[in-house]
Amino acid sequence: MDPGMKQLQESLTEIEIEAEHLLLARHQLVENDKARNGNREALTALRKKARTTRSSVPSAFETIMREVEGTEARPMMKEVCATCGNYDSKDRTWMMFPGSDIFARVPFHAAHTILDKDQEHFDFEAKKLQSYVKEKSFLISERGALTDKINPSVLKSLVTLTDKSK
Repeated sequence: MDPGMKQLQESLTEIEIEAEHLLLARHQLVENDKARNGNREALTALRKKARTTRSSVPSAFETIMREVEGTEARPMMKEVCATCGNYDSKDRTWMMFPGSDIFARVPFHAAHTILDKDQEHFDFEAKKLQSYVKEKSFLISERGALTDKINPSVLKSLVTLTDKSK
C-alpha cells in the first residue's frame, strides 16, 4: 500500500476513535443532566414540603440578632438549615436511593442533605464532562483538516455511507 494512503488511513482511524470518545462523552453528559434535573426536582419538592426557598430562611446572623433580645438562657447561635427552615427536621420522608430500587423512610434533614451532596457531585461531573467534550472537539478540529487531503465529494460519500443489515 502507498505510504501516503497508509498514513491517511491511520489518521482517519485516530480521528474516528476520538470522535467515538466525543460521542460517548456527550451521551454521558446528557444522562448526567437528566439525573441532575431529577435531583433538582426532588430538592424543590422537599423545599415546597418545608415551605421554604433558598432565600426565605434567615441567615445565622439574623437569627442571632432576633434571639439576643430574649433571655440569656437560650443558646447564642441556633443553626438554621437553608432547606429545613423551621420545619421539623426529624419528620420522616420517603426516599429512593440512587442506583437502586430501594425505598426508605429517612429523616427529612438527612434526605435533603443526601440530595444536596448528590447535586454537588452531579455539578462537578457535568463540568468535568464539558471540559472533556471541549478538549476532544478541539483535538478533532485540529486534526480534522481533511478537505485539504481528500476531495470533498469523496469525503461526502464516506460520511453518507451506512450499514444495512439483511
